[in-house]
Amino acid sequence: MKATINPSSARSNASLNLRNWLSHLADTDRLEVTRDGISLIDELAAVSKRLENRSAVLFPKPDGHAIPVVSNIFMDRGSIAESIGISEKDLLKRFQSAVRNRLPWVEVKDAPAQEVVHRKVDLLKQLPIPKHNEHDSGPYITAALLIARNPKTGVQNVSIHRCQVNGPDRIGVLLLPRHTLHYFKMAEQSGEGLEMALVIGVHPAYILASQAIAAVDEDEMEIAGALLGEPVEMVKCLTNNVRVPASAEIVIEGRILPNVREPEGPFGEFPQYYGPRADREVIHVEAITHRKDAIFHTIVGGGVEHLLLGEIPREATLLDHLQRSFASVRDVRLTRGGTCRYHLVVQIDKTSNGEPKNIIMGAFAGHYDVKQVVVVDMDVNIDDPNEVEWAIATRFQADRDLLVVSGAQGSKLDPSSDGGISAKMGLDATKPVEAELMKFKRIHVTGEEAVDLSQVLVSDPKAALANIVKG
Repeated sequence: MKATINPSSARSNASLNLRNWLSHLADTDRLEVTRDGISLIDELAAVSKRLENRSAVLFPKPDGHAIPVVSNIFMDRGSIAESIGISEKDLLKRFQSAVRNRLPWVEVKDAPAQEVVHRKVDLLKQLPIPKHNEHDSGPYITAALLIARNPKTGVQNVSIHRCQVNGPDRIGVLLLPRHTLHYFKMAEQSGEGLEMALVIGVHPAYILASQAIAAVDEDEMEIAGALLGEPVEMVKCLTNNVRVPASAEIVIEGRILPNVREPEGPFGEFPQYYGPRADREVIHVEAITHRKDAIFHTIVGGGVEHLLLGEIPREATLLDHLQRSFASVRDVRLTRGGTCRYHLVVQIDKTSNGEPKNIIMGAFAGHYDVKQVVVVDMDVNIDDPNEVEWAIATRFQADRDLLVVSGAQGSKLDPSSDGGISAKMGLDATKPVEAELMKFKRIHVTGEEAVDLSQVLVSDPKAALANIVKG
């Protein structure tokens, strides 16, 4: 039976590190532990996938490694909200507030993340790095925060990238056209490598914050602090000037090398396809530090945890973006079927017949990944895909309510795009403002919500049926 969770108790139990969140999951029957020795190649990911909608899973001594691996620390939207001590209905509002009211981090001198230091590095011997999907090109670090510094200002950026292990001290990394790549190009133009660190095993709020669609030179660790209501403690790396969360389980220190590219991929991505193999940027690892009893966090590429971590921050940012221009916008959802990236549903309190199409265009501008937008009325449950489809079926006409944009920037990971050039489609599935009341009035059975089934149903329907038939 699923436990009843008090979000406020979760906040006190999940205090600013991964292990306390895992303890809370164990206390609420949402952490499974496997037998020792599960294989890091495929088997670990297979077990994770089977449990992804149900529980987190801890793998002791995977392939004999002393460091255990954990996956599935998020199972649904509710667990994400719970990890920062709030209810699910308040999740987007809290994230919006954290982005607007960032809380600067504080620097400390000593950190659990630096209890053990490896300056002679051998990634696969020292860390339990899994291979996930069938055709992945090898072991990947998938849940690491990549923290890099602006070479000119020193401001830090936090993001997540797929990281392929290419050798004992070498990692291939996919840098999409966002802030980390901007910082790297600045360094490369000066002939320098970009100082960075990969941070593995942190409080869930840090991972959430890393996915915020923030402006360049806005440090996501300040968003993490605001999410939790207290500053994140950071410590300076041993081999460079990057600051990392002091409570982290594992830190990989290094530099992204200038003028070096090596093959990376394929890798199973969020669209449920493989990101292709190509020459990518390369990290040279200079040190590994970790806790004495470290835990390695992994995310199965394309799994539920991968989708959820992209969903919530993007929703909050898109909602904020739309509400700045459209007072009628009430809520948004990036749908699971749309890989929590490509398909957006917008709920509005409609006041003008032309407004939905303006909102659609605003959503396309909010993030280049969005390729389909459906706008619905307040009486449509945007968490229910059947309700959204019903609104399209009964309130949408293609020759009147469809908006198509050709040749726009989209996701390079969308295999239907032309190298990231994509078409966009918007559907206005709202009622006309001037419609007669009963024309779009939803049917409703009086008293449905008030029915107490325990008072009207018998305990033994089989016996009752036999009695009725016999009679």
